[in-house]
Amino acid sequence: MYGYEEVAAGMTSMSRARVARRIAAGAAYGGGGIGLVGAAAAGVLLAEMQMARRHVGNGSDNHVPLANGLYGHVYETPGEPPLHLILLGDSTAAGQGVHRAGQTPGALLASGLAAVAERPVRLRNVALPGAQSDDLDRQVALVLADPAQVPDICVIMVGANDVTHRMPPTRSVRHLSAAVRRLRTAGAEVVVGTCPDLGTIEPVQQPLRWLARRASRQLAAAQTIGVVEQGGRTVSLGDLLGPEFEANPRELFGPDNYHPSAEGYATAAMAVLPTVCAALGLWPAEEERPDVSRREGFLPVARAAAEAASEAGTEVTAALPTGPRGPWALLKRRRRRRVPEPEPTSVTPSA
Repeated sequence: MYGYEEVAAGMTSMSRARVARRIAAGAAYGGGGIGLVGAAAAGVLLAEMQMARRHVGNGSDNHVPLANGLYGHVYETPGEPPLHLILLGDSTAAGQGVHRAGQTPGALLASGLAAVAERPVRLRNVALPGAQSDDLDRQVALVLADPAQVPDICVIMVGANDVTHRMPPTRSVRHLSAAVRRLRTAGAEVVVGTCPDLGTIEPVQQPLRWLARRASRQLAAAQTIGVVEQGGRTVSLGDLLGPEFEANPRELFGPDNYHPSAEGYATAAMAVLPTVCAALGLWPAEEERPDVSRREGFLPVARAAAEAASEAGTEVTAALPTGPRGPWALLKRRRRRRVPEPEPTSVTPSA
């Protein structure tokens, strides 16, 4: 017999899966206004937002350390080019809130990837603080400007600003799906860190906290469907602003109470790195099979997306052809790997 909590969790997951399917379908077919928050709640939401803005963001100097450059010099081999890693998205991808290049998610991922691949990694970050998903078109154009320099892998982190600026989720997913499609068509692997759980930002009070959590998780699930259908992989970034951050806000949030601290970015990088390595075929083959003991397996993509949105660090990737309930996906809960401290590197100017 299932207990009440298990039944309630299952019903929530199914409801989120239905909403995510509707949003993704609206994005694919040009639909418009499927809202994440009911109209009746809009007045309360706006009032709470005004109160939260007095506290969130104080202490931020908008500084983003420049981390572009070559990582893993020790692995350089004559005649063997480095792997090319690109980060796209918003302030989280850019690394806003920390003061050293080595503390940014791009530097952490580049250093970790170099260690796993035993090959140098050239990092380029085109993410823009404050960006919403509609800026991805511009960012992808920068990445693909030179057809001879297609990156090996792109990591996208986006969605939080879409929620706070009330961008229609169908529009948000449409822009993200288009970006993934363009990058995959060009030959790059793509990993997307989905919208973090905004309901755990410390100064945010109820009912905005509940609304923000609901909206961000629904968007994350819809993002997952759109990305997987375009051949990318997703990792739930709930840990970025999720349970670990909620339990340790002073340690894992930066001085503006919104962006992660250095330890927070390291936690997020640990969650994303295994999927980055798996996308490039660098993970052990035995770890690519679903582990039943870890509740991994093949699910309809909407259900996998809903489960991933509720559990940070969960990966979703395309697995099986379309069935009666749509495409199927593989849901994995990969073991996190400690990201090595980035070595000092000579940075290169942003393009």
